[in-house]
Amino acid sequence: MSGRSRVAVIAAAALVAIGLQGSANPTPPAGFIAAYRWSVADPRFGGFSAIDMSADGTEFTVVNDKGAFVQGRFHRTAEGTIASVEAGPVTRLKSVNGAPLAAGATDSEGLAIAPDGTAYVSFEGPARVLRYVSLDGPAQALPTPPAFRDFPHNAALEALAIDEDGVLYTFPEDLAESKRIRLLIGQRGNSKGPAFPVWRFADGSWTQPFDLPRDGVFLPVSADFGPDGRLYVLERSFHGLAGFGSRVRSFRVGAEVLSDQQVHLQSPTGLHDNLEGLSVWRDKTGAIRLTMISDDNFLPVQRTEIVEYRLAD
Repeated sequence: MSGRSRVAVIAAAALVAIGLQGSANPTPPAGFIAAYRWSVADPRFGGFSAIDMSADGTEFTVVNDKGAFVQGRFHRTAEGTIASVEAGPVTRLKSVNGAPLAAGATDSEGLAIAPDGTAYVSFEGPARVLRYVSLDGPAQALPTPPAFRDFPHNAALEALAIDEDGVLYTFPEDLAESKRIRLLIGQRGNSKGPAFPVWRFADGSWTQPFDLPRDGVFLPVSADFGPDGRLYVLERSFHGLAGFGSRVRSFRVGAEVLSDQQVHLQSPTGLHDNLEGLSVWRDKTGAIRLTMISDDNFLPVQRTEIVEYRLAD
């Protein structure tokens, strides 16, 4: 994140914290399970922008926007809520030469882990995707389409997902023309901006087969394929003093189109912190569960929380 962007985030987060003091807690939407506040006494802890869960919802991997990852385990109650977190150290991701990622190239935002354990990480600046046979080992660079260079530096490849066939999907949080419109008219989200281009990586190359439809002022920040084969997308909106809003939509993915849009939840503004990571799995009751994690931007006025919802049949 650039220095100018960080100053803006600090100011906005401070205003949110002040604005929410003494306000009534919004009512969660249907399916809400719990929100667990996670903290570790390590200055490198925080800024989590992606989460990947094991199929049973116990083991997890998270990455933050300073080019680091944490792996661990959730200990759950008999009812399935998170009781405690057991986690390893904050570990820096490596570049293709095995050294830590260079300054200015550490803004890791998306995470997708294949069944064989191969991990893929997407970045905002420069916009790219790296492959890791092991997250603590050297990276392998995937090809980078020229179009990636046109994405806004601080709104690029936030979302990354992998389907059951090992095909990757990624898309930017926003587009340059949409950001310019928002700045000109003073909106925090541009409901009339262009759709988000979805990029697909298969057979060693990228294609751009379809778009994610824009709907309202929400911007996409994470994605995951659920056990039902649908593509779930976590979206965020920011409302100044009132705080953040979150929404989750899902789609059926075809060869050339996204279809059958469903909106699974839309949280009231200010209910949760800055939710940026999403993992979708099936709990022991057979229900689809959404596990999300917030990015606290390494600021004391924000928090790292793990939020879970259970979807109705």
